[in-house]
Amino acid sequence: MSSGVHWKLHWETELASSDHEELASFFRNTYGPTGKFNAKPFEDGRSWAGARPELRAIAYDSKGIAGHLGLLRRFIRVGETEVLVAELGLYGVRPDLEKLGIAHSIRAMAPVVDDLGVPFAFGTVRYAMRNHIERFCRDGAANIVSGIRVESTLADVYRDCPATRTEDVLVVVVPVGRTMSDWPSGSLIQRRGPEL
Repeated sequence: MSSGVHWKLHWETELASSDHEELASFFRNTYGPTGKFNAKPFEDGRSWAGARPELRAIAYDSKGIAGHLGLLRRFIRVGETEVLVAELGLYGVRPDLEKLGIAHSIRAMAPVVDDLGVPFAFGTVRYAMRNHIERFCRDGAANIVSGIRVESTLADVYRDCPATRTEDVLVVVVPVGRTMSDWPSGSLIQRRGPEL
């Protein structure tokens, strides 16, 4: 990790409006280069795109926010089984620190995730990030589960659009209170809410 970068955990209720403004600016600058549509949810000081996290790991350095990872406890349905997870998402790293890596943010959040009493942490990533995630999974701390589609509700409802979407993404599972052999089988995960 880059020297001078430190992670701090924030429960959502601890953040002030000014924190949300700073986070919204961070996300616009981080996600904006990947497409204007990706930065749009963060207009007007909103610091979340879909579901709102309950806990955030935020990295800071002398320039301000350097990275972010959100967490939300929720039940998901894997095949026919309901599973309590700590969903990890809404992650980003300031472009000048892209080598910082998601692994550091997950490790910063690990002690709190252990205390939450969830059996698994769960997240999804685009296939373009496969090499990056595979490097993180090498030590067995996390696992990529392939061949699974993920259904989510849309964050906003529109009359002329379906209320849900199903995506073919990489599913990342981090065993917390259980082993990977306890992860249920199934070809569809239903979030029952919007993506974090």
